[in-house]
Amino acid sequence: MQVTQTNADGLKHAFKIVVPAGDIGNKVESRLKEVATRVSIAGFRPGKVPMSIVRKRYAASIMGEVLEDAVQGGVRSTLEQKKLTPAAQPKIEVVSFDEGKDLEFTMEFEALPEIGETDFAAVQLVKPVVEFEDAEVEEALVRIAQSRKVNEVVEEARKAETGDILEIDFVGRIGGEEFPGGKGESYDLELGSGSFIPGFEEQLVGAKSGDSVTVTVTFPESYHAKDLAGKEAAFDVNVKALKQAKVPELDDAFAKSAGFDDMAALRTAVREQIQSDYDNLARGRMKRELLDKLSEMVSFSVPQGMIDAEFSGIWPEIEAAMKNDALEEEDKGKSEDDLRAEYTAIAERRVRLGLLLADTGRRNEVQVTQEDLNHAVMREAMRYPGQERAVFQYFQSNKQALDQLRAPIYEDKVVDLILGKVTCTDQEMSPAELMETGEDSTALKKAAKKKVAKKSGAAAG
Repeated sequence: MQVTQTNADGLKHAFKIVVPAGDIGNKVESRLKEVATRVSIAGFRPGKVPMSIVRKRYAASIMGEVLEDAVQGGVRSTLEQKKLTPAAQPKIEVVSFDEGKDLEFTMEFEALPEIGETDFAAVQLVKPVVEFEDAEVEEALVRIAQSRKVNEVVEEARKAETGDILEIDFVGRIGGEEFPGGKGESYDLELGSGSFIPGFEEQLVGAKSGDSVTVTVTFPESYHAKDLAGKEAAFDVNVKALKQAKVPELDDAFAKSAGFDDMAALRTAVREQIQSDYDNLARGRMKRELLDKLSEMVSFSVPQGMIDAEFSGIWPEIEAAMKNDALEEEDKGKSEDDLRAEYTAIAERRVRLGLLLADTGRRNEVQVTQEDLNHAVMREAMRYPGQERAVFQYFQSNKQALDQLRAPIYEDKVVDLILGKVTCTDQEMSPAELMETGEDSTALKKAAKKKVAKKSGAAAG
């Protein structure tokens, strides 16, 4: 096999590879003989089929297999010989081949860059050390208690006030006709919560248990259900009960209902959780600072194809943000060319850092274990209470989804490895100071557009 490099421009490489006709012919003949020993054709005993018949029936397909093997073998051999790793699948083009003649093909690709050892010990980072007040623990306990509040019926006959809860049945009509989503039964509505469309809750202030009230409202022009937007509706509302939310006392009984021995144990668990949350925020700050400094330290070339691929994943979001007037404030007023240049630079930075982290992980034999993946799947399952089994089955049957979990785990393990090598200086911070660390400069700046949460019932705002 003859290999000639026809281009070596930075990371771009091109080769012309020639496989001698004799090599191809020998492999074809060898495979034909192998086929002849096991092929079964009517009228002939196994292994006794004449080569002329075997050749006539199988030569074309075997030639195709041999050519495919020759190309793949030539590619593999050339990459090993030149010690090059393509950043993406090489572009292969067969230049010429006729039976009895040499096979000539070309190969073009961008190679991954050679990344030298990085002196991580030279990186100096601030390690936030956060101390928080006991009051923050107590505030968290109050929030836990409020999350477990129950609505209890008010026995005294009185009028509903803002902050009270009414259990209601309601039926909405537009032009005398009921409409989808306009009906509800035994719905607990907190007056003043803004849960329903403007004007609905206000008209129920003063109602008593057993009352029937007609509420007339107009759906906002911006209402998410376009067929209802701007229309006037009348709701027949039956008040079934007047209730008040009761927040449980923070005592040992409450702690036991939450799965703890007593309030001391619950308070300790809450404190540990708050500390863990701050530790995670501190690590996030250190990671951002680390990536910023690594970006300044390293300057190796990056394959343009990888930059283009990264940019193609970013740009549609920017186009959507431009269309919806939802760009970041700092991006508003910039031309499309300026934005393209800015986000191309972001894409290049992300690719370079990704290559550096991947190379560091490879050098240090970082692995994502099955236990790591199991923990990640468990965390995902916990996000969907009652659907845990379905989540487990989804990841078991979907390799691509599992790979999407693997990538951030690998990155975190490499980042933790590097953080263990850098020079850190402890710095005491208040929670507020830690919160003021800004956005992740290595990530795509998120558009300001927010998703609208869907609520049940057309009366919901």
